[in-house]
Amino acid sequence: MGKYFGTDGVRAIAGQFPLVDDFVEKLGYVSLRQLQAYAQDAHLKPQVIIAQDSRASGPTILSALEKGIRASGADVISIGISPTPSVAYLVQKTGSLCGVVISASHNPAEFNGIKFFTNQGTKLPEELENAIEAEIETLQTVPAPTGKFTEDFSLVKEYEKFLISTVDRSLLEGTKIVLDCANGASSKVAVNVFAGLGMNITVTAAKPDGTNINKNVGALHTQFMQDLTVKEQAFMGFSFDGDADRVIASDEKGRQLDGDNIIASSALCMKERGELTSNKVVLTIMANLGCINYLQENGIEVELTTVGDKYVSEALEKENLSIGGETSGHIIFRRFTNTGDGILSALQFLQHVKRSGKPASYYRDQWEKYPSQLKAVPVTAKPALDSLDGFLPGVAALEKQMNGKGRVIVRYSGTEPKLRILVEGKDAKMVSEVIEQIENLYLQKAGGLK
Repeated sequence: MGKYFGTDGVRAIAGQFPLVDDFVEKLGYVSLRQLQAYAQDAHLKPQVIIAQDSRASGPTILSALEKGIRASGADVISIGISPTPSVAYLVQKTGSLCGVVISASHNPAEFNGIKFFTNQGTKLPEELENAIEAEIETLQTVPAPTGKFTEDFSLVKEYEKFLISTVDRSLLEGTKIVLDCANGASSKVAVNVFAGLGMNITVTAAKPDGTNINKNVGALHTQFMQDLTVKEQAFMGFSFDGDADRVIASDEKGRQLDGDNIIASSALCMKERGELTSNKVVLTIMANLGCINYLQENGIEVELTTVGDKYVSEALEKENLSIGGETSGHIIFRRFTNTGDGILSALQFLQHVKRSGKPASYYRDQWEKYPSQLKAVPVTAKPALDSLDGFLPGVAALEKQMNGKGRVIVRYSGTEPKLRILVEGKDAKMVSEVIEQIENLYLQKAGGLK
């Protein structure tokens, strides 16, 4: 992680540094200068596709950001409130230089963020983020804008048509589905797509007011969606996050299927149809051990990356693989896209399940998760973990006590001021004890930095 860029763009509480007008304008200007050099393609249009989610702070950030972008000489086309993956798609569809999304994804409404996409529809590589940060540090002023600013909300319809084209309508037509749109960017698009495919949909949390995005709904709060799926006797339910780049599902019994469940089930279906390249998937280090073991037992190799869908995307690209993603519901079906897309993933998973002739509960029952706890410890600073004397050796010793039947992952969040501690193992009591010991060890070693 850099000084400003986390695992998924620049993120903070809106109105607080770095999400203040002066910095945002500089970020827009410098990022476009760097992206113009990075693209090295004379055929690209000198234009930028930009979208936002439903947060009240979006228009203010857009105003500063588009001025900075236009100062580089590029034109800006705003498509309004639209899912993050729509920008990844439209950048390639329109031959644009790059894309930008103003969103803080799953975070509460007071947060916001800025994420960039290359002309290939991928998140920025770290070296490009580092170059942007270095130039911002030396930049004094931003020149006057010379590019044009226009709005074209009709482009979102092109993205909707694309999503509809990725599945067989005859398989899905009439299927009863529950959609939880998190009062976010999917509130219109997901409804249009699922209804456009002739499905019988029950919709909740699709009335954004600028302050209710992700509030007790969406991919981090799925219980209402799960209960509604049972109440409506639906085939399946889906909860998206605020910018719709992730999805969590429910089976017809109201049980949650997270990213691990969706990827594992889809991978097995794809393997049966000969669609799983190299019989291999990409997961992150946060994937549940039960999922990893299940895939390997079924002849599917697993590659683990660090957290962040851009790292999953890079691993998929490197080996030309078919599917990968995160437990959180960022899933990449690489046949169609290079980034996590919640609506697309929901459609693909639904199609796999419908094609199998089995209910979603069949796939939910295929493997059991190892007992797992994830604890987020608030911090005010993020000292390198290896600089805390004795902390990492202490963590290693605790992991060793689990006798090969568990694992520990400790890392700082890339989007929030938190230390994340993940402990998994076959013994739930031991998991609880280990996570508490690691938290205490960190607080002891970090001292007054918490």
